[in-house]
Amino acid sequence: MNTVAGRTTGGGTRNRTRRAILDAAAAVLAKNPAASLADVAAAADVGRTTVHRYFAERSDLLRALGADALEKATAATGRARTEEGAPLAALERLCQELFELGDVLSLVFDETLVAAWSWEGWEQDTEADRALIRLVERGHAEGAFDPGLDPDWISQVLWSLLYVAWQRSRAGDTKHEALSLCLRTLRKAVAP
Repeated sequence: MNTVAGRTTGGGTRNRTRRAILDAAAAVLAKNPAASLADVAAAADVGRTTVHRYFAERSDLLRALGADALEKATAATGRARTEEGAPLAALERLCQELFELGDVLSLVFDETLVAAWSWEGWEQDTEADRALIRLVERGHAEGAFDPGLDPDWISQVLWSLLYVAWQRSRAGDTKHEALSLCLRTLRKAVAP
């Protein structure tokens, strides 16, 4: 790698291009799961050959999106500080952080794309999954969450509400409106 005028060239440019392709792919595929690599290239403002240099096949791009979704969910969970503060406040922070990842995480709900990922890491529990379980267990212990709702149920409710909020924000609600409805429903859903 070289340094030119205080910036790194080479690996940095390659990482930025890869990131641009992944972000564009998430946005394009969230709107149209059948979109082509040419559509992704256009959205990333790169040529098709550039996309193919990074991801030779569509399946390679989809696997990379799956890994990226898991990495982003883990980072969002860390930013939410689920171990800190009142359990409900921590759950709301987590919901807000995950909501911001709408495009890439909404792809998780498209079964055809998930099947194409064919990535065994997707089925394994992640640190983000375990952090949510610990948060729900803490919420139960502190009387903040309905004890009749097990951690898996609350996790599925959270993801379902996020999916609906992402869909509403795409259908015309502002992100603020969609997130507000999501959080309001989540509060009521887990209340003891």
